[in-house]
Amino acid sequence: MTAMTPGSNIPLSVTRVTVDVAAPVRLDVSGLLLTADGKVRSDDDFVFYNQPAAPGVTHRAAAAGTPDAITVDTAAVPAGIEKIVVTASPDAPGTTFAGTEPTATVRDADTGAPLATFTPPRLATETALVVVEVYRRNGAWKVRAVGQGYANGLAGIATDFGVSVEEPAAEPAAPAVTPPAPVVAPPAPPAPPAAPAAPGKINLDKGRVSLQKNQTVSLVKGGKPLMQSVRMGLGWEPAHGARAIDLDASVIAYGPQRNLIDACYFGKLMILSGSVQHSGDNLTGAGSGDDETITVHLGGLPPEVTGLVFTVSSFNGQKFTQVAKAYCRLMDAQTGEELVRFDLTGAEPKTGVLMCKFVRQFSGEWEMTAIGEYVKSRTVRDLVKPAAAAL
Repeated sequence: MTAMTPGSNIPLSVTRVTVDVAAPVRLDVSGLLLTADGKVRSDDDFVFYNQPAAPGVTHRAAAAGTPDAITVDTAAVPAGIEKIVVTASPDAPGTTFAGTEPTATVRDADTGAPLATFTPPRLATETALVVVEVYRRNGAWKVRAVGQGYANGLAGIATDFGVSVEEPAAEPAAPAVTPPAPVVAPPAPPAPPAAPAAPGKINLDKGRVSLQKNQTVSLVKGGKPLMQSVRMGLGWEPAHGARAIDLDASVIAYGPQRNLIDACYFGKLMILSGSVQHSGDNLTGAGSGDDETITVHLGGLPPEVTGLVFTVSSFNGQKFTQVAKAYCRLMDAQTGEELVRFDLTGAEPKTGVLMCKFVRQFSGEWEMTAIGEYVKSRTVRDLVKPAAAAL
């Protein structure tokens, strides 16, 4: 597999290729069929989630474990089309690519085997990106890494390549009228108080962080990414009057395409050459403090690991409505200092819960997000798909 740099190209050895584009944020990926003048023939040559097919080019929407992708069947591309450009933009309006540079993987569409990857250099204000292009040269097909950014979103890319982008209709001009005599208007009522601003991303500089569901903390302290060993403690208690419950903590490691790499749990206490270690099984939840812990040596994680999801499942099938005080907390593994805590309030009658996730940013730092999503599961195997979807 070739790691590409901006402007580099490789010949395609297969007829059908899929370009999937993944990032720590949800992306919208599209493809444009361009003629020799660099323009689409019509709006029908713009392939995206609402128009998923054109001759020789199809769009695949993201699903559990797989990102958005564009597939090109070079044998079916019309003769007048010289290239297909693959673009990406963050799904959230106005979001830039700063710190979330995407990775494109070019694959054999029939076998899934990777042929090349490309991660654009560090981006900043770009809200859309031409990632790669699949192009025809002297009768042969190649793929080129591009990485050209746009600050005006996908609409800017589409307009550049000749797609019609509807503008809001202009308001009709008001007919000229003789202005009425001035009238003293009553004083305007006071403006309602402004809504509080959304909280910025939290870091560890101010001490321990208490997370709420879906809130994220950047594992940065003193301006530097936290790369030391950390310990995730997971705890629970039987609800009042309930008998002891055997819950199992685990962590599942994923790659850039939300592909399963490995899982650490009571039956496999060490993974990834020892960079993730489990404390062992607690069969009852008895005792104070953490019931099970998982230690992660952040600096020792292999580069292909880009996401970790921490989970708890009920091995014997009791539901979480029978569990009280479920929580997870992140500690400095050397000093025992508590860095982040997430107390799970409320419960649902299910047998598993996704507690939190770590996502590696392209800048190298890790972010921890509280999930608190209940799922149907009793073993790690049951949790692989819902955990991938939560990344």
